[in-house]
Amino acid sequence: MQYHLVRAGHEVTTAANGWEAISSVRSNRPDIILLDLMLPDLDGFGVCEILRRDPETATIPIIIVSAWTSDDSRNLGLELGALDYLTKPFLPQDLVARVNRLLQTRAG
Repeated sequence: MQYHLVRAGHEVTTAANGWEAISSVRSNRPDIILLDLMLPDLDGFGVCEILRRDPETATIPIIIVSAWTSDDSRNLGLELGALDYLTKPFLPQDLVARVNRLLQTRAG
């Protein structure tokens, strides 16, 4: 993912676990968040919920990227505030297109 996003001109920051992701988002204020659900310490659902409840991070677009393909997982992610849910495996150009679309929408 990182390779394709950097190649498309995006700057990428990564986190090793859920709590690190929250800390990174709070300190770096990214334009968009790509969030895996299977994270150590705190899963992606928990990260999404915490970021959405924080007024400082609540409006940052989140795309969940996960191997979990169930409707329940997708629905929960969207209910918690993710704007999109992309299941693995996916085409790299599909990911880049979704990121670009959300960034353009956010820019107005």
